[in-house]
This record gives sequence, structure tokens and C-alpha cells, in this order.
Amino acid sequence: MAELRIISFEIGPEPAPRLDKALGRDVPEEAALSRSRLARLIAAGDVAINGATITDARARVVEGDQVTIRVAEASEVETRPQDIPLDICYEDDDLIVVNKPAGLVVHPAPGSPDHTLVNALLHHFGGNLSGVGGEKRPGIVHRIDKDTSGLLVIAKSDRAHHGLADQFAAHSAERHYIALCHGSPDPADPRLRGVRGTSFEDGNILKITTQLARHKTDRQRQAVLFQGGRHAVTRVKPLQNYHDALALIECRLETGRTHQIRVHLSHAGHALVGDPVYGGRRRVSEKLFGPELAGAVNQFPRQALHAASLGFAHPASGEWMRFEADLPEDMATLVTRLEATLP
Repeated sequence: MAELRIISFEIGPEPAPRLDKALGRDVPEEAALSRSRLARLIAAGDVAINGATITDARARVVEGDQVTIRVAEASEVETRPQDIPLDICYEDDDLIVVNKPAGLVVHPAPGSPDHTLVNALLHHFGGNLSGVGGEKRPGIVHRIDKDTSGLLVIAKSDRAHHGLADQFAAHSAERHYIALCHGSPDPADPRLRGVRGTSFEDGNILKITTQLARHKTDRQRQAVLFQGGRHAVTRVKPLQNYHDALALIECRLETGRTHQIRVHLSHAGHALVGDPVYGGRRRVSEKLFGPELAGAVNQFPRQALHAASLGFAHPASGEWMRFEADLPEDMATLVTRLEATLP
């Protein structure tokens, strides 16, 4: 049976009208309990006010009420540790930043129960993990697709999980991606200016603003909508044009929806090279690039997308942290070969 930790404190002056919000304000910081965790503890009957168990998160409290919270110590999760190499950019007691390779799934799921980033992290931590949400597990606050490479920050404590999740929800975390797309986003292109949801900002920045939701008939895809769904904004900056057939671009996320960059660029007519879901049958010409290089582009084995930089405020110290990761070998090699075709 899991050991219990008892947290006791007093409600301060002018509390919020709801129990969950009042606890979120007054619970001791060292308890490292997020608001979502407090809500679960209330519902489970682990919160008492003046000795009486309260299970209604909307219950009222007043100044001076005595609060007792029972917290089960973090338990082991069923996901098993696996010795998978990690490219670690930074690590401390609260978080870890890793450079994920293409091909590695972030979190176990029915189709990928193991050999994921979470399995690798559990092995790396070796049990030295304070616990997130009542379990000894890494806190995944954002994800990138299996075949997208690049930077991820993962929480190691409830405090970090709550703080990082708030930043991603508020869109204050900074995320820049490097990608290789078909065509070249150009404000002079009349076709692109006619695509609904697209506009250009200073510096030839293409802004794509739509709603996104799961596709009605293909549950593995996302679809662009203009009513319903979730608000999504992507900004695209051209970095290099390869004969108007391809472009190296930088993508900045204002929001972070599933497949956002991939589906937005496809909607704009600039699908990513190698994207098996949103790329359609886009190909480059052998006459333009030669058979060998055209073949390398047309047969690129994954979406050419890399999470190149990541910035956030450290959830404990408040210090702004920023990390960069070079292009992986497959993308770097392809870009180098494309550069050689330029005058």
C-alpha cells in the first residue's frame, strides 16, 4: 500500500469562491501540487476542511479554515524502463531537455506500447524521479510527431509540469522549426494570396490562421476548418529558395496543435518534403535537379521537419532558457546537396 503524505495549512484572507481555486492559491509551494492534481484529490475524498471530507470542488471556504490533504506517495508506473540512447541537452532536478531523433515515439500508445521516449527517460532516471500526477513518470507537456526530430522539454516534478504546461497553454514558450517544403512561399504568388486563411506580414512572413480538427473520415489526420475546431496560427519565413521547386523554411508556432505545421503548409500548397500523410504526390523534376538528387528528394523517408529551437522560463527559477539543435544528418545532407545546385 502506498505511503501517505499529510499536508496541513490554513486558508488565508479573501479566498477564492471555490475550494479548488482557494487550495491552488494557498497550498504550500513545497507541496508541489498542481491545480489539476488538487482537483483529483478533492474528487477522491482526500481533502478535509476543519476535519470534514469535502468532495465538491465548488464548495466554499472562509479565512481561517483548516485544510488537510492526504497525498499518496508517487507509485511506480506500468511503463517499463528501456535502455534507449538519449541526446540530452540539459537536465536539472525539475526538467530535462532532449533532442529526439526521428523515428522515436514520444509516449506509449496502443500502437507503440514500448521503445518510446518515455521508456528511455524512465531508464535514464533510474527511479530518481519525484513524480508527476501521483506517479513516478516524466511529465510530457508537449509532443512532436514520431518522424519529426528535435527538441522537447519534459517535467520531472509536479512543480515543473504545472509551470511548463501553463506556458505552453499561454503560448509563451518559444518554438522554431526548420523544414523543407515544396514550392517557395512568395508574397508575389497570386495563387497563395487567394488561399483562405493566409496573409503576409513584414519581412515576407507567411501567416496561416485557421481552425484545426480531426478529419471526419480519417481519424489519423487533421483537417483545416474555418468554423469549429481549435484556433491555430503558424508563421513561415523563407530561408532559401531552390529553383522555386523547394524551399528551406523556418516555422514558428503561435499555437501547438496536432500536425499543425504539416497540415497548415499542405493547406497553403507547400506540403513538406517526405510527408506521407499531407504531402500528396508532390515530386520534383529530374530535369531540374538531376535523377540522383530528385530521387533523394522524392524518396525522403519522413517529413522533413526539425524542432530546431526551444525557449521557456524555468518553472522554478524563472530564468529564461533557450536551446538549439542542429539539423539531423538526413536533412542536413539533403540541404547541402540542394545548396550545391545554386549558382
